[in-house]
Amino acid sequence: MPTVLGFEGSANKIGVGVVRDGAVLANPRRTYVTPPGTGFLPGDTARHHRAVVLDLLQEALTEAGLTSQDIDCIAYTKGPGMGAPLVSVAVVARTVAQLWNKPLLGVNHCIGHIEMGRLITGATSPTVLYVSGGNTQVIAYSEHRYRIFGETIDIAVGNCLDRFARVLKISNDPSPGYNIEQMAKRGKKLVELPYTVKGMDVSFSGILSFIEDVAQRMLATGECTPEDLCFSLQETVFAMLVEITERAMAHCGSQEALVVGGVGCNMRLQEMMETMCQERGARLFATDERFCIDNGAMIAQAGWEMFRAGHRTPLSESGVTQRYRTDEVEVTWRD
Repeated sequence: MPTVLGFEGSANKIGVGVVRDGAVLANPRRTYVTPPGTGFLPGDTARHHRAVVLDLLQEALTEAGLTSQDIDCIAYTKGPGMGAPLVSVAVVARTVAQLWNKPLLGVNHCIGHIEMGRLITGATSPTVLYVSGGNTQVIAYSEHRYRIFGETIDIAVGNCLDRFARVLKISNDPSPGYNIEQMAKRGKKLVELPYTVKGMDVSFSGILSFIEDVAQRMLATGECTPEDLCFSLQETVFAMLVEITERAMAHCGSQEALVVGGVGCNMRLQEMMETMCQERGARLFATDERFCIDNGAMIAQAGWEMFRAGHRTPLSESGVTQRYRTDEVEVTWRD
């Protein structure tokens, strides 16, 4: 019964999770929140992570009722992500592994989301829509790789939403995406926005540039409300995502869709994906904010799978990389 401790800190969330044989024993998390109209800088985010990571480690062990002797492996996010936050957490993971004399495992952040989604939902071989602040990919498993069928060719959907929130000075607490979702529920007018699907790929930079350019003018003239813009942006970008996911499902002959990543807990996106799946006679699998949003348990779960498959990360190879594609990892733990 391997017990794995996982550290996640690739962006503005830092989490420490403990997983044992498919059971999440602990999963505390903290978020670096900046003022409205601003984003989070790598250096400031890393300082936040360093300030709270040891408290989170102790909190996770206490919540799980374990000591260092009970841990079999230390997993950490190797990438992708922001450089400074990744490094700050990797240093802690390496140090803990050496102090406790435990093996170390560098985990791909994207695969952490997928494996946590599979664990929590029970999906067996789904087509995955992975949507977050830093990544937007449609993925399916084949021959020991998570294959990328489509992705953003510029910015991630979560980044598009976050940067739009800055235009309207929407609060970052608890997250700009969540606050956009709540405002969108009160929107009544659909503003036509650029819709850019290119084959299996999507583009969000054009729609962001357009809405940044026209938002203040449209609001000043009373053509629409902030709620209308939130509603319109969500409807447009989510429709793009549903389209490429459905195309991937048709290609794979898949009867399961799994939504993971921070944007994946948006209920409107889940509703649109559910409608598409019902029309195809397929099932939708999704998790709530505990596991959709970046967390330590997802890294622990992917680490648990890797540990059982015989993976280990030598100290000499335990760095981080900001660009670490999902399909670079050999998935030896699946048939």
